[in-house]
Amino acid sequence: MRSLLRRFALAALIVPAAAGVMMTASPAEAAPAKAKSAEQSLQADIVRLTNVERSSHGCPALTGNAALTQAARGHSTWMGTTGAFSHTGRSGSNFVARAKTAGYAKPSAENIAWGYRSATEVVSAWMRSPGHRANILNCKSTTVGVGAVYAANGAPYYTQDFGY
Repeated sequence: MRSLLRRFALAALIVPAAAGVMMTASPAEAAPAKAKSAEQSLQADIVRLTNVERSSHGCPALTGNAALTQAARGHSTWMGTTGAFSHTGRSGSNFVARAKTAGYAKPSAENIAWGYRSATEVVSAWMRSPGHRANILNCKSTTVGVGAVYAANGAPYYTQDFGY
């Protein structure tokens, strides 16, 4: 319990700079369904295209991280299930809380999107958006996890979580 309270206290210090009020991620966000083959391929393509952009702007390639991927898939699953489109997830969680719940200690940023039909479309859209572009081109980030999840209606939801 004491360790849990320390984590909340530390997160409370980090969260205002990251994205508002901190809440813990729900079990559904922490343990998403296993990615289908099409989702796995889409996720891998997004990581590859993100690294192409980083390389062309002088940043080192990001390494895929299983914990960040779990956090990203959980958030995409939640968005696809609820139809919500927000960096704020179930019970008010934010990307810092979701990444830490998944076991990643130093999250740095998050990009989200929905409706794009290919990795090229979603990465291109992020690169046209100043905030998303800044997240992709933050050379201090070293790891990434991507969650591409198809909702029941077929709409794809995307979350890209970065870490130090």
